[in-house]
Amino acid sequence: MRTLQYQTDLCVVGGGMSGLCCAIAAARHGVKVVLVQDRPVLGGNASSEIRMWIGGCHGKDNRESGIIEEIMLENFYQNPSLKYPLWDSVLYEKAMAERNITLLLNSSCLDCTMDGEKITSIKAWQSNAETFHIVSARYFADCSGDSILSTLSGAEYMYGREAKADFNETIPPDTADRKTMGMSCLFQIRETDHPVEFVPPKWAYTYKTDADLPYKDHFIDNNFWWIEVGGEWDCIHDTDRCREELLKICYGVWDHMKNRGDHGAENWELEWIGFLPGKRESRRYIGKYIVNQNDVEAGGHFDDIVAYAGWTMDDHFPEGFYYTKGHPTIYHPAPTPWGLPLRCMISKNIENLCFAGRNISVTHAALSSSRVMATCSILGQALGTAAAQAINDNVALENIDIEKLQQALMQDDCYIPWHTREVSALSKNAACSSDIIRNGTDRGEDNCWIGKDGDVIEYTFDTDTKISRIRLVFDSDFNRDYHNMPCNYPLVQTKFKLPRTLIREYRIEGIAENGEVCEIYVNDNHQRFVKHDIDWCVKTVRFVPLTTFGAEQFRLFDFEII
Repeated sequence: MRTLQYQTDLCVVGGGMSGLCCAIAAARHGVKVVLVQDRPVLGGNASSEIRMWIGGCHGKDNRESGIIEEIMLENFYQNPSLKYPLWDSVLYEKAMAERNITLLLNSSCLDCTMDGEKITSIKAWQSNAETFHIVSARYFADCSGDSILSTLSGAEYMYGREAKADFNETIPPDTADRKTMGMSCLFQIRETDHPVEFVPPKWAYTYKTDADLPYKDHFIDNNFWWIEVGGEWDCIHDTDRCREELLKICYGVWDHMKNRGDHGAENWELEWIGFLPGKRESRRYIGKYIVNQNDVEAGGHFDDIVAYAGWTMDDHFPEGFYYTKGHPTIYHPAPTPWGLPLRCMISKNIENLCFAGRNISVTHAALSSSRVMATCSILGQALGTAAAQAINDNVALENIDIEKLQQALMQDDCYIPWHTREVSALSKNAACSSDIIRNGTDRGEDNCWIGKDGDVIEYTFDTDTKISRIRLVFDSDFNRDYHNMPCNYPLVQTKFKLPRTLIREYRIEGIAENGEVCEIYVNDNHQRFVKHDIDWCVKTVRFVPLTTFGAEQFRLFDFEII
């Protein structure tokens, strides 16, 4: 065995979508990051080990942007057939591309050292390399989902359902309990061009008729989320017990669909079944503020809003699969969007501990809306950006300039409801052929420049002017109706393409007073948010769209000169 030691600015524990986005955001803002992940792949519930598609805010134009949209678009570009191993590779590539990130996979956090109310280091065990990793840092971001650092550091946390009276909520039970939403093992199926037999393992459960599966939709185009147990057990320490039960149910459900009645499954085969349960709820930290059902229903108009949610308050019954009184969840309405504050990501009692993902400081009722992965991803990006700002400005995380943070997030293409991005002085002061692309709002039909072949957008100054950056935000179709990854693979598959609305090929021209021309030419853009760092001194800057991924119109939200 060996021991390796690291001194860094930020240690992120947990490499799910929230942890990955947190680490990338912090690294891009100039701080050193060690990302500790206990699995061999990144992505958490979205990874090939669990295979849940990424859900987020409902409603028109409410799709989450920033790093999570960048990752999804990269996946459509590199992985058009949506194979899960390639999705894992896209996530891995995003982490490895950041020179400020040190990535430790297969490394389970098992201990931490304290100095009063501060964490000084954490210890992780990397079993495949027989190595202990000791990471010292200024800040520790727990994005592990299960809040591994809570019990190790003494951080205050919650578990289970609060009573109605605790926060004056209507969703919880009258009496508080230790029950949670459960966990699921998903399975995926593939269609063939011939009948396929299925022989279940002898230990699988048997469901002879549809009456044995009441209120459980078991049709082909289904991700079987309702195969869920553990809410009445311990969703951390009983994980293996849950897996054993879930596998018996999964094989039994597929046996039922294949061999017991006509479910249209004759030519379908079981391609993959998950042996790692995907969790919905376990420990939740107590932060500087606890977001509750009333905050959700009021829209979350916090002064320190840094992210948003918009999933319904989708409260699964703790009995999960064994709930027999009706549908296994209740979809309590929630506004789309509603805001989340930075305070719910900062520990109440541990000075340098913060968190993002499903373990933020929310009640059980609020968690039922904030727990989905696109929301967790933008929480991660917000926290990583905030931690970097605290480190760079040498202030405590809870005392950072919130307006500065909000502007930094919006500059990085993160939407913050009810806020407008500050447009550069150069863009404001230049003459422009289209005001709409410099209004500071990067989504919504009313904020989109729409052009046709031959149309251009042009900035003009009175004289040659120094320009260092060009910022572009394209239309990646926020209302597209397909997921980042599929739940099954039909014989004739939809080819998942990059959104047709994206501008694929374009040219940017800079023209000086003496006629000298600078040019940027891009022929394979596949991202919504693009920055070009330049060193131009020109009088005119012109954006010339050339082709899209299929749309007839050219659509652009922002063309900004900085």
